[in-house]
Amino acid sequence: MSDMIKITYREALKAGIREALQNDERVFLMGEDVGRYGGAFAVSKGLLKEFGEDRIMDVPLSEAGFVGAGIGASLAGLKPIVEVMTVNFALLPMDQIVNNAATWLHMSGGQLNVPVVIRMSAGIGKQLAAQHSHSWEPLYAHIPGLVVVSVGTHEDARGMLHSALQSQDPVLIFEYTSMLNMEGEIPADAGPTDISRAKVRREGKDISIITYGIGVYKCLEAAKQLSEQGIDAEVIDLRVLRPLDEDCFLESVTKTHRALLVEEAWRSVNISSEVSSRIMEKAFYELDAPVKRLGGVEVPIPYPLHLENASVPQVEDIVNAVNQILGP
Repeated sequence: MSDMIKITYREALKAGIREALQNDERVFLMGEDVGRYGGAFAVSKGLLKEFGEDRIMDVPLSEAGFVGAGIGASLAGLKPIVEVMTVNFALLPMDQIVNNAATWLHMSGGQLNVPVVIRMSAGIGKQLAAQHSHSWEPLYAHIPGLVVVSVGTHEDARGMLHSALQSQDPVLIFEYTSMLNMEGEIPADAGPTDISRAKVRREGKDISIITYGIGVYKCLEAAKQLSEQGIDAEVIDLRVLRPLDEDCFLESVTKTHRALLVEEAWRSVNISSEVSSRIMEKAFYELDAPVKRLGGVEVPIPYPLHLENASVPQVEDIVNAVNQILGP
């Protein structure tokens, strides 16, 4: 068995970037304040000194401009890692991402791949209020031509970038602000993450709890508490939001016959809406209870901490929802 190391989510992300830069001279990091400042969240701190200005590039405050430059660099054979500081800024280069990166392969008749990787910090940001606390994964998961992945664990924070850089399609990586200081254990020899598959994070037989991103650790903690009540919950980390690995969650629901879907994105038209539809279309007769969804309250995220916490599912909410599904 591999030795385990303790690492923060931030350190795991940095380790993934450093390894990518070391392994391929075509790889470079570009974004606002990623160089001398070390990144808005200190993820790239120290990398400028280690790799130099040609590999760690500070860019002007123009998301449409530098994301477009990253797309152009990928078309020219380089491997850019484009950092969009926070997900709310990702609306500014949406034209570049949706109308260029996602469409070039199709519009060129299969001649031009766009192997650009775009990282962005998302989710509820510990009192960053409505301007900077967004879970907009569903917006991008709607777009054909993109690969959309979610970094819900420390091991994936370490290994997901490597796989994204091997993709010939544009990959959007959603990382989570509130997890940056969280410590976790990963194998010392942890390798690349398979970004084509969901992951069963905990085996169980009574109910399938399906989630991604920040929800993974919350659902694992809820499953631990439920086990003390004699309830054996299975936890599925969707991990790749486009294209969905539906075989994983359909197999789980076929085993447990119940499903709870958990995410922080607003409840209407979110990832869980799509997962629920696929369960109903393809595993309806396996269900012993209706599919239940827990999503974000449909309000701009409040600044006060107690209201911020109330706006997204918490461990207690997950435990209560499972008990409601299983009944007395």
